Amino acid sequence: MSENHESIQHPFYEETIESKPIFQGRIISLQVDTVRLPNGETATREIVRHPGAVAVIAIVDNKMLVVEQFRKALEKAQVEIPAGKLDAGEEPEAAALRELEEETGYRARSIVHLQSFSTSPGFAEEIIHLYFTDDLEQGEVHLDEEEFLTCEAITLDQALQYIQDGRICDAKTLLAVSAWRIRTLTGSF
Repeated sequence: MSENHESIQHPFYEETIESKPIFQGRIISLQVDTVRLPNGETATREIVRHPGAVAVIAIVDNKMLVVEQFRKALEKAQVEIPAGKLDAGEEPEAAALRELEEETGYRARSIVHLQSFSTSPGFAEEIIHLYFTDDLEQGEVHLDEEEFLTCEAITLDQALQYIQDGRICDAKTLLAVSAWRIRTLTGSF
């Protein structure tokens, strides 16, 4: 993320003195920054760089589309809302439409941006752009070569049970279920 004038003026701003690249992967990179703290002392910050991602709350027939896939970092299968990383130069809305169809086989005729949020601001710059749609038509699943998942449409009660069972435990899907529940109860987000 680029620094803006507002953050530089913040009393807790940490000036970067040195930045060392440590790892460059296909999706993320890792760097270690030496920073000057507000009290004049120095410290190091390990920072994960990530291109950003999108996620979609997609509702069809009063059910939310979810995908189940194995997550190596957790060593277990997870149920999550459709999501994926931004490709270089890709606009978040276009990525959301692409990921939704690739993973679920549904195409959104319209989509609404709900919120963009940090996933782990203590060490990563990743931002997820969360979208909503209930305006869907059948398309085609186009999974990436290394992607293995199943898609299902679940009720709100099923989603809450999946949370209880630990099948849903990632932040974006927990947020999605909470937002969906609020919309179900109040009619809006």
